[in-house]
Amino acid sequence: MRALPLLIIAGVATLLLAIASLFIGVSDVTLAGVFSGGPEGRPMQVLLISRVPRTLSLLLAGSSMAIAGLVMQIVVRNRFVEPGTVGTTESALLGFLLVTLLAPGWPIMAKMMVAALFALAGTFLFLRVIRSVPPRDVLLVPLIGIMLSGIIGAVTSFFAYRFGLLPSLLAWELGDFSGVLRGRYELLWIGLVCAVAAYWAADRFTVAGMGEDFTTNLGLNYNQTMTLGLIIVSISSAVVLVSVGIIPFLGLVVPNVISLLVGDNMRRTVPWVAVSGAAFVVACDILGRVIRYPYEIPIGVVVGVIGSAIFLYLLLRTRRSAA
Repeated sequence: MRALPLLIIAGVATLLLAIASLFIGVSDVTLAGVFSGGPEGRPMQVLLISRVPRTLSLLLAGSSMAIAGLVMQIVVRNRFVEPGTVGTTESALLGFLLVTLLAPGWPIMAKMMVAALFALAGTFLFLRVIRSVPPRDVLLVPLIGIMLSGIIGAVTSFFAYRFGLLPSLLAWELGDFSGVLRGRYELLWIGLVCAVAAYWAADRFTVAGMGEDFTTNLGLNYNQTMTLGLIIVSISSAVVLVSVGIIPFLGLVVPNVISLLVGDNMRRTVPWVAVSGAAFVVACDILGRVIRYPYEIPIGVVVGVIGSAIFLYLLLRTRRSAA
């Protein structure tokens, strides 16, 4: 009973961060300017064309990638994995690069679907690898994932270098919301659909996270549940990649922190992960805009620094607990 009021408070705090995000930036946008300038005034136009889409994209990307990380951790049964550490994101990037080279005229939705298919294939490859090499250490699984990500990333870099797309590759690898405008973020709503699907199947994922034998004994189809989880992760990763680029560590640190605070029941944690992921991304984006104002630090850098520090703490905490 106490969890719901706390969740409401967290939601209100996220809403306040989102409102603050609307009025932070180089262009002078204030409530007085918005109302005095009218619908055709510059403050209102900046608000509707840039600030509102950017804030919505922050909320959508943050919540969907945090939930994708949570689902990935349950599918792999390891707390130290996320789409960016098992080859999912790198595979999506490879698919997006190839379809850009081979079919540059395709609509962005088609390119996103190709990226999602590559992400799904890369994730299945990772699962195949870790089944062939049974890990004895909880940290061996993410290590294998990082090695696989490095191989896929090297292949992607080769193609980008060969065809002169290294600048584009760098832009995709560095998450940045500065270019988000009205009409260029709407794909992120698909991530919200994936988040709703994750909540709908939360009980199934919780059971599947206990192992194949346990799941089968309860009458659930383990393979179908795992496939659904991988599809959610792949589509969410592809949507965020195509829209704003890669956001590192988000799907890793947010679910772990929420697990420490709330527990491992996915039905209970999905709303917390969604709200916390959105709040974390909005807060990092605001920090990136004000720390060197009027210049802006890409959110991939800010989240990477803060997320890596939290990840290091989680690693050291796990080692101390094991000792």
